Amino acid sequence: MAMPSAKYLPAEARRAETVEAVVALAAEQNPGDITTAAIASRLGLTQGALFRHFPNKDAILEAVMAWVSDRLLSRVDTAMAGATTPLAAMEAAFLAHAAFVSEHPGVPRMLFGELQRSEDTAAKRLVRTLLGRYRERLARLVEQGKREGSIAADVDTGVALSGFIGTLQGLVIQSLLSGEPGRIREGAPAAFALYRRGIGSQA
Repeated sequence: MAMPSAKYLPAEARRAETVEAVVALAAEQNPGDITTAAIASRLGLTQGALFRHFPNKDAILEAVMAWVSDRLLSRVDTAMAGATTPLAAMEAAFLAHAAFVSEHPGVPRMLFGELQRSEDTAAKRLVRTLLGRYRERLARLVEQGKREGSIAADVDTGVALSGFIGTLQGLVIQSLLSGEPGRIREGAPAAFALYRRGIGSQA
């Protein structure tokens, strides 16, 4: 049976396809330079057809950030669910996050880009919400680890969270500089091992 023409995808499928196109384009160029014309071209559509699903570019970016938030947190939650200790859960989250970015190298570019925008856009608010929800998950694990003795009791939870995110960002920056997204996944185990030694209990 012949596949239906791309022009006649249901609205929900078209929106999902648009989000995936933006994520792919962001891996190839500066996200700030992605135009609606480029997005429409990637989809084989006119801009008019694209705007039937999204009123403007900001609405597209908002949908992309919602996609990133849902997918990343779902990946992290699934990874942590199988862990038996707080540090194991943090490692699982770290490795899952690294794998997600390796698979979608345009995502960190878009996150950084949204946070740098001066306007308080819906997409930027979604990024802040994502980071807040992520930090809440990590904070619970750090506090649990301190209570159980696997994480040093004098570790500052806020500093521990910043170190976790900062270590991931370091891997991301290295991969962007090298142009090799796979390096994020490859370097993640050793990077977390070093981080773990910094917060782990020495008892």
